[in-house]
Order: sequence, then C-alpha cells, then structure tokens
Amino acid sequence: MAERGVGRRLLGNWRVLLGGLLLLLLVLAALLAPDIAPFDPLDQDLGAQLAAPDWRFGADAHALGTDSLGRDVLSRLIWGSRVALTVALVAGVLTALLGTLLGLAAGFFGAATDAAISRAVDIWSAFPPVLLSIILVALLGTGLWSVVVAIVVIDWTRFCRVVRAETLKQRRMDYVAAAVVAGLRPAAILWREVVPNLLPLVLVLLTLEMGIAVVVEAILSFVGLSISSDTPSWGGMIAEGREVVHEAPWVLSGAMLVLLATVLGFNLLGDGLKAELDPVLR
Repeated sequence: MAERGVGRRLLGNWRVLLGGLLLLLLVLAALLAPDIAPFDPLDQDLGAQLAAPDWRFGADAHALGTDSLGRDVLSRLIWGSRVALTVALVAGVLTALLGTLLGLAAGFFGAATDAAISRAVDIWSAFPPVLLSIILVALLGTGLWSVVVAIVVIDWTRFCRVVRAETLKQRRMDYVAAAVVAGLRPAAILWREVVPNLLPLVLVLLTLEMGIAVVVEAILSFVGLSISSDTPSWGGMIAEGREVVHEAPWVLSGAMLVLLATVLGFNLLGDGLKAELDPVLR
C-alpha cells in the first residue's frame, strides 16, 4: 500500500511527469536513432551547405536544415542524444557510487575517517570544476571515457558532502541505537538500516548529477576536448553553429534547445522526486 501511495504521488506531480516525458524522448531518440534519423549524420552534401529548414517532408528535405558541410542537423541531433545519454548514465552512476561510499564512510566510521575524507573534499572543492575538467581531459586524452572519468573525479564531492551530513544525522536516530543494542556489527547497521533511508536522497542527487554531466560533456565538446569532431555531439554542434550563427542560426539553436530540454528534464525530475520522497518537504 505504501509503494502504491508513493507511485500515486509521483504520478500526480507535474514536475515528475514533465521531466520524465522529456527524458523518455531522449531515451527513445538514443535507442531508435538508426531507425528514426532521416539521414546518415556523417553524410556530407557540399551542394546543400547551410540549407534552410525544409518542412516538405520529401525524401531529400532537411527538416532542420544542414550545417556547413551539408550534414542533416536533425539527424545529428538525434545521434548526439546517444552521447548525452551515455555520459549522463555512466558518469552519473559512477559519481553517485564513489561519492556515496565515501560519504557513508565519513559519516559512520568515526572521527579519523571523517577528518581524512572531509579534508580531501575541501581540497578538491578548491579547484574550479570546469577548469579542472579541461585539465583532466587534456591529460587523459580526448574521448568519451576520458570525459566520464573527468566528471567522476570532479563531482564525487557533491554526493560525499550531502551523504556524509545525512549519515551523521541518521547515526543519532533511535533505530541505530536499537540495532547497536541488538548486537549488529557496524557494517550490518550501515547497509541494513542506514543505507535504505538514504536511497531517496541519493536518487534525487543522481538525477541532478546526470543533468550536470550532460552540460559538462557539451562544454568539453565545445572546446574540442570530448569525442571526435566527426561524431555528432550537441556541444560540437554548438561550437560549429557559433561560427555560422548569422548565416544559419538553426545549427546553433537546434543543439541549444535539445541541450536545454534535456537538462530541464533532469532538473524537473529531480525536484519532483525530492518533493515527493523527502518526508520533511512533504
């Protein structure tokens, strides 16, 4: 009954519904890209450079126009969703895993562990995130997995701080004292009692982190430090569109709109989940 109640609350929250719909469209675009993209995203047609959007839906019509090499903008947006979704899922999950584990250790296993991890968080947080990500990718070499590693290395502190604070709060709860009296080992108390109460919080942070990961990848693509320039990515399209914004604004605006919609979807979903799963807010 409780699970059905949570489900009804989530379905009744407009932010969860709208954010979920936007992200569902992203997932469908990424999964069905070979079937729904009207053109090969790498095919160049130098005779159709910077062609304006054509809504006639003919075999050769480019609904969102073409870029400076005559490549179909719509097809590149659709295929670019694969890069965005991959980075969001892989980087988001790995960041959440690393930050949560360190946050749990800092909040549960005593002052010495807490002090060591907290100092590491303070030092890491002193570096500007975007600058640090650019330096890391430059050192690791360009590529999608270098971007993922850079995001994980930078953003684990976000999870660690929040999870540590909440773990310290949970340690003072009566159910933890009861588990200690019952003779449970610290590790068992942590995984059986504390972690389940932190899962809603981690889920909310994860959705927000996925949106941040998409933005970071776009920034690195914009400066040429992500994947190959031939591979469709929204950041790369924004960089290219900036150079021809006066002649062909559709190249820039299309990539910016889908990037905005994706980040908005993650943020709306995260806000909606927080409103419905956080007992204090409810």
